[in-house]
Amino acid sequence: MQAYRTISEKGTAAYEIQKSKFYAYTAPAETEEQAREFVTAIKKKHFDARHNCSAWVLGADSSQQKSNDDGEPGGTAGNPILEAIKQHGLTNIVVVVTRYFGGIKLGAGGLIRAYNHTASLGLEATPQVEIKPFCLIAAELDYTLLGTVENWIRNENLRTAPAEYLDKVTVKLLAEPQEVEKIRTELVDLTAARCRITVAEAEYMALPVQP
Repeated sequence: MQAYRTISEKGTAAYEIQKSKFYAYTAPAETEEQAREFVTAIKKKHFDARHNCSAWVLGADSSQQKSNDDGEPGGTAGNPILEAIKQHGLTNIVVVVTRYFGGIKLGAGGLIRAYNHTASLGLEATPQVEIKPFCLIAAELDYTLLGTVENWIRNENLRTAPAEYLDKVTVKLLAEPQEVEKIRTELVDLTAARCRITVAEAEYMALPVQP
């Protein structure tokens, strides 16, 4: 499992140059079907537009990539949108840029810059998240040890999940896979081995990305 960056919700942005109006639409997508459905929805929304160009990148390793010029000269629309996605380091995302022609031709270079810029504006306006694998570490211990462990958690600035309070307390920590053994060792040392530790398989979690 590898970490990757994506968006957490849909976003929009607009850009105008030489009387041509460009509208960017972004959406998270994990499959080609989801990406195609979003492109189709934007085409229906802007059925009167001359072009609804698109691109998407899918997979944690960004291995699935596709772009569509939708009637613009080859390589002047879909690929610049795709490049904007790659420049922002994002995956599991689809972007559509709608263009209303203003009567003044932009030329190939102008189109490339306009589609890339509009897509970038849409991406910058959309909240991003980092998807990372985390393991849940559960440590069952006596209440007499709780204060010591909680203080250690604060000092180490560890991520936590809600604890369970029964006959004993079960403290729950969220750790990246490469951190698990270090945390396990420190917990054992801290409690003089007076805790029962279990570690769950890694699962993906979303962490907000600060702008």
